[in-house]
Amino acid sequence: MNRLDRTRQKQVIAALVEGASLRATARMTGVARMTIEKLLVDLGTGCARFQDSTLQNLNSKRIECDEIWAFCGAKEKNASPEKKAQGWGDVWTWTAIDADSKLIVSWLVGNRDSSCATRFMRDVASRLKNRVQLTTDGFKPYMWAVDDAFVGEIDYAVLVRIYGKLPGNDQETRYSPAQCIGMKMEVINGDPDLSLASTSYVERQNLTMRMHMRRFTRLTNGFLKKVANHAHAVALHFAYYNFCKIHMALRTTPAMAAGATDHLWEIEDLLALLD
Repeated sequence: MNRLDRTRQKQVIAALVEGASLRATARMTGVARMTIEKLLVDLGTGCARFQDSTLQNLNSKRIECDEIWAFCGAKEKNASPEKKAQGWGDVWTWTAIDADSKLIVSWLVGNRDSSCATRFMRDVASRLKNRVQLTTDGFKPYMWAVDDAFVGEIDYAVLVRIYGKLPGNDQETRYSPAQCIGMKMEVINGDPDLSLASTSYVERQNLTMRMHMRRFTRLTNGFLKKVANHAHAVALHFAYYNFCKIHMALRTTPAMAAGATDHLWEIEDLLALLD
């Protein structure tokens, strides 16, 4: 079987991690779309396995968690029962970020329900070396999942933002975000420092994901039609974000700040995970 040389592979991956769609990458690089998809699957698998084994025993102190919406094939309300059986519909990506190093500690692609919340929190807990302060929003399954995963050994606070409508009618404000008119904090477990309780970093990470992955961009047709490929794209993005992308505030990569690696990765290092 013919394989792309490393130079062409680098061009393809550089386009994908900067937010190009599969078809746009094919047009820019001259590589067939199915070849790009195969490379995405192979490298996404390698990135997921590498991070799963590497991001262990982390010395994190503060963790923020959130979930971000996307869809596969069609939105949930527009997908037929037959397509839903094939994985079409709403897809949620759960993320946990270290507030100090900005490292994505864990993520999960799945539904927004109690089952996925439990799986996600168990994975987060398994990667942490010490007791941490955790902040989430008010989504109820978090509370049960955190109790199940950490068994009380955590300082946990919930932050709920209260939103109101912007002035003007619905037609004019349809694409405008609601205005935050207040916040409510609640201590759920332990003794969290409420002055440090925040979900700002993880919510900013949502924007980073939408900028660097075409399938998360709103009001476009850049979505994927296979949920497995969606998960591979997420794994590739987080490997690039954690190990290759220099954080502007830290002036280093999140993985270096967290002690998960001692050098700045290049695209070639990501491609080495194919082997």
